[in-house]
Amino acid sequence: MNMDKQTYKRFAAAHAPHSPLLKDCLNAFWSGGLICVLGQALRDVYQNLCHMEEENAATLTSATLIFLAVVLTGFGIFDRFAKIAGAGTLIPITGFANSVVSPAIDSHAEGLVLGVGAKIFTVAGPVLLYGTLAGTIYGVIYWIVGLF
Repeated sequence: MNMDKQTYKRFAAAHAPHSPLLKDCLNAFWSGGLICVLGQALRDVYQNLCHMEEENAATLTSATLIFLAVVLTGFGIFDRFAKIAGAGTLIPITGFANSVVSPAIDSHAEGLVLGVGAKIFTVAGPVLLYGTLAGTIYGVIYWIVGLF
């Protein structure tokens, strides 16, 4: 079957599922906000009830959110929540934790080295690589500019 580009675009548009944009945006907003409220509540607990300094409370809040995302991913709860919440789970640190743990869980049957070890950073690896590289380049530029 030969189709030109315009015919293919019309064919694809006719068969593509409709995306409820407003509903998706609202779900992302409330779910991302819910994760942030949880983070703020944890930080307040660590600062006020545990009498931690602000920096330590912030660090422990991030670690707790990562831990919760990993545990919920392991039990399959995070993925069910993400299907409803959409992009609201991607932006906070919990989405990054999920992107690291999910490939590791999926490849567990292949063993610890060739499965988990090899596939754990398949999604998050490029983010870590290029984030580190960009940070290094920025740091060098900042250092050079500081010399003048």
